[in-house]
Amino acid sequence: MAGVVLVTGGSGYIAGFTIRQLIEQGWTVRATIRNLNREAEVRDWLKVDNDRLSFFAADLTSDAGWAEAMAGCSHVVHMASPIPMHAVKDENELIVPARDGALRAIRFARDAGVTRLVMTSSVAAIFYGRTADKNSFSEADWTDVTAKDVSAYAKSKTIAERAARDWIAAEGGSLEFVTVNPGMVLGPLLGADFSPSLEVVKRVLEGTYPALPDLGFNLVDVRDVADLHIRALSAPDLSGERFMAVAPNGFLRLMEIAAILRERLPDYAGKVPTRRMPNWVMRIVALFDPAVRQLIGELGKVRHAEPTHAMEKLGWRPRPAADSVVDTANSLIAMGISKV
Repeated sequence: MAGVVLVTGGSGYIAGFTIRQLIEQGWTVRATIRNLNREAEVRDWLKVDNDRLSFFAADLTSDAGWAEAMAGCSHVVHMASPIPMHAVKDENELIVPARDGALRAIRFARDAGVTRLVMTSSVAAIFYGRTADKNSFSEADWTDVTAKDVSAYAKSKTIAERAARDWIAAEGGSLEFVTVNPGMVLGPLLGADFSPSLEVVKRVLEGTYPALPDLGFNLVDVRDVADLHIRALSAPDLSGERFMAVAPNGFLRLMEIAAILRERLPDYAGKVPTRRMPNWVMRIVALFDPAVRQLIGELGKVRHAEPTHAMEKLGWRPRPAADSVVDTANSLIAMGISKV
């Protein structure tokens, strides 16, 4: 199945691989970016058939350009959403554009006669604000945004997804709606402008910290996330579905990521830390560093999640998390981004 699909946030990390795979599979792709001055740059690192790709200027905070971008589209992948590069002072800096941008994309999709919209949410809309003994999660779970330890980013993804689902139920008409909820996305780079999630591997590889905090993440490969979005675009009878995008047994602590790098990339792992940072040291650092402060509640936490639903429903087959860690490191090294 292939038609005309709009990918919002077309300059993003996941979007780049999604656009590539869509064009390889015969889709005609439209993509939104905030500033068309970036079009040549994005085309350069995508390296796809330019005749099958067009760009439109559109922003999450304005109606301008959305109708033109949607016109003639049969499908939409809504990926655009703010990602913080640092701790924000006001959580609404993330919540408002994430929520309003999602509703804007859905409203214009419905009005344009789009048949299905797949929205990129996150496991951040699933995992957080739960009791300490809750360590296993599925698509049925939701983050409790009223809990005091929930980050602004997790709130933004949860509120945006819930608002989108409520709007679809009330006003969506025949528009089919599906979400993909990725874990921490790793994998190779298309260009030097990469996702903040890759900083985890970069910092471990470069030995940014002398010891590693007791933190873990559910990992997934960017190529597999793109593949899952495309499967969710075209498979029948998916309206209302929700798919976690995580690698099988993909919860890895930083110490496990470090061990993978030492084992599989020994020539580049000279700076990779071998010691774990005591939790009390992290708590002292958090007194002075707002970014670290956001992580304190995650120390020692385990959050198990498996891709069973996507594998059974869509035939999705994500690669092992360890392979994604290695591919990320190799790509960072090859592009000269990591100095090892």
